[in-house]
Parts: sequence; structure tokens; C-alpha cells
Amino acid sequence: MLLIERALALYKSALKVIKQKILFVYELFYGWFSKKIMPKIETVRYMIDAFCVRYLHKGELGNNVLVKYLCKELLLYFSVAFLFFFMIFFVNQILLLIGELLKQRVPFKDTVRLMLYTMPFVIAQSAPFATLVGFLMCLGRIMSDNEVLIIRASGQSYVMIMIPVFLLGIGISVASFFVNDYLLPIGTIKYNRLYRQILTSNPSVQLEPNSIKFFNKSILITGDVKDTEVSDLIFFDDQGGTQRIIVSGKSNLISARDAGVLMQMNMTDSVVTSLDTKKRRNYEVLDAASMQMNIFDSAVLNTNYRTSPREMTSFDLGRQIKILRKTENVSKRMLNQYRMEYHKKFSNPFGSIFFAILALPLAFLFGKHNGQTIGLIFGLVICVLYWAMMIIGQMFSLRIGIDAFVAMWLPDTIIGVTGGLLYFTLRRK
Repeated sequence: MLLIERALALYKSALKVIKQKILFVYELFYGWFSKKIMPKIETVRYMIDAFCVRYLHKGELGNNVLVKYLCKELLLYFSVAFLFFFMIFFVNQILLLIGELLKQRVPFKDTVRLMLYTMPFVIAQSAPFATLVGFLMCLGRIMSDNEVLIIRASGQSYVMIMIPVFLLGIGISVASFFVNDYLLPIGTIKYNRLYRQILTSNPSVQLEPNSIKFFNKSILITGDVKDTEVSDLIFFDDQGGTQRIIVSGKSNLISARDAGVLMQMNMTDSVVTSLDTKKRRNYEVLDAASMQMNIFDSAVLNTNYRTSPREMTSFDLGRQIKILRKTENVSKRMLNQYRMEYHKKFSNPFGSIFFAILALPLAFLFGKHNGQTIGLIFGLVICVLYWAMMIIGQMFSLRIGIDAFVAMWLPDTIIGVTGGLLYFTLRRK
């Protein structure tokens, strides 16, 4: 027993000495490690963290999350605005065309086909305006809900918000250009072809009771119209220095029999007066119990079996413009008309880009309170002004001869410059 107790005492004392040695070595190593190695490890860790913050945007809101969120919201509001403008232009087409055709007993099938052929025009007109109104309402809502403040507080700049806005504007412009440059000419060709067939089979579609109809260089005044009978008729025509005035009693409309003739009018108790525009005292009077008058489709449809500028793609228009410039005796007005349609095919669809540039700063500057409502009001007012500038530009280009490039691109230039100025104002603010 005594030996065992001495052995245990020696074991405990040896174990105590070993623990002391281990603690000594540990404290020695830990002190050396803390003073020599740890500072270097901390330096490397700080360098890695700084690299992640500066180049990998550590701790910031994920860019893809923000872009996806903005694109989703912008597309939602764009879709709603597009449906709004689509219905406006579509109802306008129905009121102007479809109601009159149905009144004249045009087959419902042909009426529906005419409506379908006008769809490319409605889509091409709706897309730019929907971009402005939809983006203004979306960005105005984001501003009113203080989401812009949160995005800015997370370290994002206005450029990060502008990127999805600008990219969506480009995407909408490309899609609208495809409709305007490819589908619109096809729809216009088929629309004119079908409308010519309708007028040929039912000439009374073109005539309204107690109305004045303007053709190229002719004016037709009609009295009561019932089916194919016209009670009274006055026709003014100008032919190379001779002005004709035709007055008739009852007239009967019949379908055309010859190519190029839209309608034939069998007139009774007619009086034809021919006046010399240079010598007013020289005139001729013809009195007839019955007379036939042919009205050509080129006078009504403003076409002479030649492809009109609106029925061409941008490539065909560009090629035709080069041919016209090399051709002698081509009027400046005709050349300007082709150039106007050419630039219109680009300025109208790509107006979505300029509207997108304008929408962001306009919504952020004025949409702090009730951003959706403010965006809707501003958008509609700007759309009306833009539409007015486009119409006035076309009128001045055709009638006064203003350069087609200036007339078609001036509205987009004004929108783009205004958007750029407002954006720099937003950055400074």
C-alpha cells in the first residue's frame, strides 16, 4: 500500500510539472503569434475586405435585383398605358371608318378585315405615348413611396435607375420600328386594295348625303343620297387652264366596268359649263338630258397604281429617294414627301427612347407627392403637344416645303434636350 501511494504521489507531481511546461510553451507561442503573426493576418483580411467592397460591391444591394424589379414595374405600367392608348386610337378608327361602312351595308366580314389592317398603325402610334405615360406613372409611384430614397441610401446612383429605363426604351423602339417599317406597309397595301374593292362594288360608300367631298383637283357637292341615287349634284373640276362646273338633277351610281374607274354616275338634266381661267369671258355651256361621268379611283384613293411612300419599307424608300434625286423634272414637293415618310419611319418609333430619357428626371423632380397622378397628367399633356408638333411638322413639310428631316425629328429633339437638362438638374439637386 505504501508503494502504491508513493507511486500516485509521483504521478501527480509529474503531471503537474507537465501541465506547467505546456502552459509555459502555450503562453510563449501565443505571445509570439499575437505579436508577430496576427497583425499580418489582420492586414491581409482588411485588404481582402477592402477589395470586396470596392470592386465586388460587398454590402450593397444586388444590382440584378434592382434591375429586375424596375423592369418588372416599368413593363407593368407600360402595358396598362399601351392598352389605354390602343383603345383610344382603335375607337377613333371605328368612329371614323367602321360606323360609316356598316351604315352603307358593307359586309361585316370586310369591315372586320379593314379593322385588322389598321392594327399596325394603331400599335405604332400607341407605343411611344405609352412609354412616356407608363414610365412617368411608374417612376412617380416609386418616388412617392420613397423607394428612390431607399435605393439611394443603399449606395446606388441615378445612373443605376436610368439603365433599365433606357434599355426598355430601346427595346420598345425596336419593336415599334418593326411594326412601323414592316407590318404597317403590308397593312396599308391590303387596306387600300380591299377598300378599292368595296368602293367598286358599292360606290355609295364614298358619298355622304348633303356633304362636300374634296378629291385631288375636284370638288363634289351632293344632296340627298339614298342607296345608289343622288338627288342633286354639283361638280367642280380644274383641267389645265379650264374649269368645269357640272350641275345635275337626279343621278344614279353604278359599279365600274373599266379598270381604274371607281364609279360611274348616270346623270339627268345636266348642265356643263367650261370656263377659261385665263380669259373669263370665254366659256362654253352644254345642256344634256342624260350624261355619264366616270370617277377614277386615283382621285378618291389618292393613288395611280404606283406604290405610295406609306406602302414602302425604309429600305425601299431610301432607294426610291436616290432614284428621284437622279431623275430630272421631279418636283421638290414630291421629293420632300418621300423624305418625310422616310424620316417618319424612324422618328415615330424611336421617340420611345427620348420619352424614356424625359420620364425619369421629370417623375423624380415633380413626383414626390401623388407621383402616379402627376405622371399621368404630365404624360397626357406632353403627348398632346408632341402629337400637335408632329402634325404641324407634316403640314409645313408638305405645304411650305420645310426640310423633312427637321420637321420629323424636331419634336424628338425637343423632348430629348428637355430630358437631358432635367436629368442634369436632378443630379445637381
